[in-house]
Formats: sequence, C-alpha cells, structure tokens
Amino acid sequence: MNDTTALTTEPESGRHPVNVAHLVMGIAFLGLALVWSLVQYDVVEGRDIRWLLPVPWVLAGAAGLAAIAVTSTRRHQKHHAGWVGEQPTRPPVQPPSEPHPQEEQS
Repeated sequence: MNDTTALTTEPESGRHPVNVAHLVMGIAFLGLALVWSLVQYDVVEGRDIRWLLPVPWVLAGAAGLAAIAVTSTRRHQKHHAGWVGEQPTRPPVQPPSEPHPQEEQS
C-alpha cells in the first residue's frame, strides 16, 4: 500500500476542518486593528480605550470556545456502516511442549 493513500482520509462532511488557533488569532488581530483605527481617527479617546482594548481578546476567546465545542462533538461521533456481527475468536496459542534441541545441550 502506498504511504500517501494511508495518510489521506476523506472528510465526513463537506465542511473544511477548523483550526481553532488560526481562528482565535485572526479574530484577535482584526479586533485589535479595529481598535487601533478607532484610536487613530479620534473616534475613541482617553478612558474609553481602557475598556475597548480587552474586547477583541474576549471575542476571540469566545469564538475559540464555540469552535472547540462544535468541532469536538463532530470529531468524536461514531459512524457505523452496515452490519457488524460477532468477531471470530482465535484459539489460544499453545507453547511448545518439548524444549528446543540446542537448549538441551547447554
């Protein structure tokens, strides 16, 4: 079997898997860029900046928790296809009753 075919898996649905770290840092970056632009254009001044700076981090954390909650339930579901009957059992392997001829000489 080819190694590349063993490593590739078909997705269970048409959705792309979410990389939570990329999602969180992307939201945090966009939020901080938005806060920076509000401060640069004098929309927000003085004491308002204190409560505005943590908002992107809180929103990014909430989005990360939501993404983990959604993707973890889909990832750990069991999918059964077809009938699964009883598995045949193998008889136990018996050790040899006679010692090996070379072991007797020593």
